[in-house]
Formats: sequence, structure tokens, C-alpha cells
Amino acid sequence: MPPSQSDHRQRITDLMLLIFRLNGTLLERGDQLVAHLGINSARWQVLGAAGLAGEAQTAPQIAARMGISRQGAQKQLHKLVEEGYFEVLPNPQHARSPLYRLSAKGERTVAGTQRSQALWTAQLAQQLPDADFESACQTLQQLLRTLDTLSPPIGEEP
Repeated sequence: MPPSQSDHRQRITDLMLLIFRLNGTLLERGDQLVAHLGINSARWQVLGAAGLAGEAQTAPQIAARMGISRQGAQKQLHKLVEEGYFEVLPNPQHARSPLYRLSAKGERTVAGTQRSQALWTAQLAQQLPDADFESACQTLQQLLRTLDTLSPPIGEEP
């Protein structure tokens, strides 16, 4: 017998709650992982987005790459610029939205995070089967695509 709609909705709710817990744990463990580099998970996200881009980016571009708010990215960028991880460049496309480029210090820090993450993921890979991750990634990508296309029904009953 196929599962009922309410069972299906409950499993979606359970998955969302698990993702919230996982996010909290990833941020906590991420803080521990990169503390020796003088940063935290929030800064790691911003530095990592810039490192993945490989070129100067605006705050909205960095935010979009990591799925964080523009304001959150901007807050971290200001601190990271003050501490010498980024250089600010004029943006010929938009005078009020500067470009942020990793400095030499920022590049060294990104390289350090990559080394630490490689060790961490090696430990995780020993504990968890690859097939499980492939399936989990597909499910999470599908959930993300669906969430990107739907607006939450504010104040409506299911």
C-alpha cells in the first residue's frame, strides 16, 4: 500500500529537521576544524566561495554561491577586508557593488582550509559508504531545486 500524504509530509518535515541539525553540527565542527587558521565557519564559507570562484566577486555573487544572505556575506567581507584576507576593487559594472579578491593571506587561508577539509572528509569517507552519499546528494539537490521554485504558503493551511 502506498504511503499516505500525511506520512509523506511527515518524512519531508523529518528531513528538514535533520538538515537543520546537520547544519548546526557542520557549523560547530567547521569552527573547530578551521580555528587553527584564525577563522570560523562563517568566514570559511565566504573565503571558500571566493576561492571556488577563482576571480574577484561581488558580495551578492559570493552570497549566492554559498546560499547565504547578501547581508551576511557583506558582514563577513567587511571583517575579512579589515583583517587582510580580501582586497576591495572597483567594479566597472556597478559603482556601488565593489569586487572582492582574495589577498595572499586569504589564498593561504583557503589553502589551509582545503587541507583540513581533505583530512576531515577522508575520515568521514572511511565511515560512510559512497553509494549513500550519491543518493543523499541527489535527494538534497532535488529538494533544493524544488524549494527554489516554490514560495512558502504564508499563513495558509495544508
